[in-house]
Amino acid sequence: MSTPLVNDGSVSTVSADVADPPKTAIEPVPWRMVLGIAGTLGVVLVALSARYGFHGDELYFLVAGQHLDWGYPDQPPLVPLVMRVITELFGFSIVAVRVVAAALAVAGVVVAALTAREMGGGRTAQLLTAGAYAVTPFTVADGHSLYTSSVDLFVTTALVWVVVRFVRTRDQRLLLAAGLIAAVALQVKYLVVVVLFAIVAGVVISGPREVFRRPLFYAGAAVAVAAAVPGFLWQQRYGWPQLDMVRTIAAAEDYGGPIGFLINEILMTGIVLSVLLIWGVWGLLRAPELRPFRFLAYAFLLLNVFFMATGGKPYYLAGLWAAMWAAGAVRVERRQGRSRGRWVTSRPVFVVTAAVSAVFALPIYPVDMLARSPQPVLNPDAAETVGWPEVAGQVTRVYEGLPAADKADATILAADYSLAGALEVYGRPRGLPRVYSSHTGFWYFGSPVVDDGVTVAVGFAKADVDRIWAECSRSAVLDNGVGVLNRAQGKEVWTCRGQRFPWTVLWPHLRSPADA
Repeated sequence: MSTPLVNDGSVSTVSADVADPPKTAIEPVPWRMVLGIAGTLGVVLVALSARYGFHGDELYFLVAGQHLDWGYPDQPPLVPLVMRVITELFGFSIVAVRVVAAALAVAGVVVAALTAREMGGGRTAQLLTAGAYAVTPFTVADGHSLYTSSVDLFVTTALVWVVVRFVRTRDQRLLLAAGLIAAVALQVKYLVVVVLFAIVAGVVISGPREVFRRPLFYAGAAVAVAAAVPGFLWQQRYGWPQLDMVRTIAAAEDYGGPIGFLINEILMTGIVLSVLLIWGVWGLLRAPELRPFRFLAYAFLLLNVFFMATGGKPYYLAGLWAAMWAAGAVRVERRQGRSRGRWVTSRPVFVVTAAVSAVFALPIYPVDMLARSPQPVLNPDAAETVGWPEVAGQVTRVYEGLPAADKADATILAADYSLAGALEVYGRPRGLPRVYSSHTGFWYFGSPVVDDGVTVAVGFAKADVDRIWAECSRSAVLDNGVGVLNRAQGKEVWTCRGQRFPWTVLWPHLRSPADA
């Protein structure tokens, strides 16, 4: 059995505001098993990394990496910077991009186990937490493709681990480390600001409030704030476009209100393993041995309420899931043989959850069967990883078919950031000129410069092109070749002439935020 976090003879009377609790021995990490779980996940993710293709978001990030800045309308600069480093070293290599995503998922498994250890968990609790993190559908999906959420999941999980470790050890150097990690998180998503406020609110509610008397708490906060300043100045310069994106996402109501939010959170964490997560929340609120970490339960509940009220997405909470599983696993370990719900943490549950996650998130189907599989319905992101080279080829053929005089000054304009990214990554090597778009970050990369030339407009409706040009003829209908319905499938390609207004007049009015 694991050692109590505070051993004073009466665990139930432990105060969360004890300034320097005695440091107790913690259980060793079963490294062989933890690394085995993490390594298995990594091998699967890397083995399947190139089976389909880039996701539309990855294509956008790759192009954003060629336009480095302190900020973008939909994200801070870190992920585009990572993409730039990858492309400088390996070119547009899908395997190199996906190895980074897999490495983050693998590291997250280890940090999850360490979180359970800091909560007093022994071998069983650590392995349960590592296993839950490794097989849950959201981790598998985010470990397959490199999104901002892939980085945010790991960084926020690491931030929570450091905070939990501070609560156990009261080593205030960890508060500075937390500030440094928060500084990194602020270069990935500004979402961490909300998470940090929730954690601070949880500490105010239940302790340990003595953290506010530690000088390095404020030093860590200062580091995080300083790191965020360049990005916030960029947002201010352009009128806070990140807020436009937040409003657009909230208006979309992708998850069907509060009930849909909770249902999707359960699906993302694994239907059965969500029971372990919920038990962890309950344990943090009720179990004496988890009393020092109760602030995490309050933070988790506050974030659920906040994101349900503001139209957020369930995975915005993902950075706290490992801590909830860890708390649940500690409770399971300490009640071994005394719980009728032991089946929740049995090996078959983890195996079945892993299999469901693979069906949900990984490219296990032959690509020509994908449209007939359940995956595009269960995980629409899968549909966004096929057909981009084919789309680029079709647009290139339209461009190549232009008269030589028109080709010299032709403009390629895409309606959607995924289309624009695909045409840049796959079309430029085939001879396409630079691709422009007014969607999300592409608007900030610059406007076309030729006003009186031919424009190949990709992905626009007829009514939209008619407002801009006097004459447009349909030149192609995009087809990914496998019948998968995604952002490009069935969209039209127009060859347009007679531009009604110069780009300097049009461009400010064409800007469109992310559409969630």
